[in-house]
Amino acid sequence: MAAVYAQKYPRHTDRWVLDSSGDPDPSRVARGWLANMSAAADDRFPDFAAWAADPKRDAAHRLADRPEDVRAAFLAVASALDRAPRTFKDGDHFPLTGNRLRQGLQQALYSREASFEPFARLVVAARDTTGPLEVPDVLPGGPIPQDAAAVMMAVTCNDVNWPSDVSPYTKDVAADRARHPLTAGMPVNVTPCAFWPGGATEKPTRVTSDGPSNILMIQNLRDPATPYRGALKMREALGDRARLITVDSGGHGAYLANGNACGDRLVTDYLTTGRRPAGDVTCGAE
Repeated sequence: MAAVYAQKYPRHTDRWVLDSSGDPDPSRVARGWLANMSAAADDRFPDFAAWAADPKRDAAHRLADRPEDVRAAFLAVASALDRAPRTFKDGDHFPLTGNRLRQGLQQALYSREASFEPFARLVVAARDTTGPLEVPDVLPGGPIPQDAAAVMMAVTCNDVNWPSDVSPYTKDVAADRARHPLTAGMPVNVTPCAFWPGGATEKPTRVTSDGPSNILMIQNLRDPATPYRGALKMREALGDRARLITVDSGGHGAYLANGNACGDRLVTDYLTTGRRPAGDVTCGAE
């Protein structure tokens, strides 16, 4: 994590940019980051709802007549798939279950609106058709490759000690499912970290304001992975070391990721000239 490096080795940083920051609270590292994705999906979902209820959408992609009705429409389809998973016509894909659809939502919310179209088409097809689905399966399939899984789990599991008793996860999933039905408890569910040998190799680093004032943060308001509220915690922890660019956009990743000229310009100016905003800046939607 770049913030940890800047904390441990402040004299080895120059023009330091943090894009899409998480909550730096040591008690929230790793497990807390995953848990934050529940509320983060809620933050981002209105963008999808507005897209999927836009009158310009054709029937194959439009989930409701009003944005406020899209959430209920999605949840109804996911619930129906919990009870009766659907298959795909070509037969080469995993069945479409409620949790695969929810995972697909998280994936679609990560990116810009281009990812909304194939996902919305799948949701509409699952709702309005019978028999094997004839639309493309755009959702995550089986297990990720072992090399990628090993790296991801090694980093996550070694950050902190995870509960080895399954019962806390069961309790957290039930509570999270009620609070955040879009993700239905998945972000707080048990992971391989519960059974990881050895535990954390060192205590999490506490990020502070000690060090040079050379950090520029940029953050989307509606980030589905590292929510804005976590970035505000990072901004608070860094104090005068940092300035924050808030971008009125959704998706994960802000710089050169969402076409916001204001945010892109401010970061590029800093990297190329060393000029950093005197204070925090908000860049409107573009």
